[in-house]
Amino acid sequence: MLKGTRSIVALALTLGMMLYAVPRLDFGGGWTLAAVFGAGWIAFALLVTAAHLHELLGVEEETKRELLKIKRMKRWRLEQSLQGRRSLLQFKK
Repeated sequence: MLKGTRSIVALALTLGMMLYAVPRLDFGGGWTLAAVFGAGWIAFALLVTAAHLHELLGVEEETKRELLKIKRMKRWRLEQSLQGRRSLLQFKK
């Protein structure tokens, strides 16, 4: 619960900061130092926004669950394979 709340608060602050700052950035003079800074600032703010949305949507948790399923299946197959070999060894004696 705390992790989700923290991401929501950070996302709201980032969006608020963008709403406040983007209209004040100067892009009218071409490739000036101010325009490059503004573009970099917007890119960084969008990156932070994307990271918090990624956390809120739980994309990484779904991937972890899928990887855990794959590992369990591999382990089960290995156990089945080893049990099959054991039964073959028992018949040879």
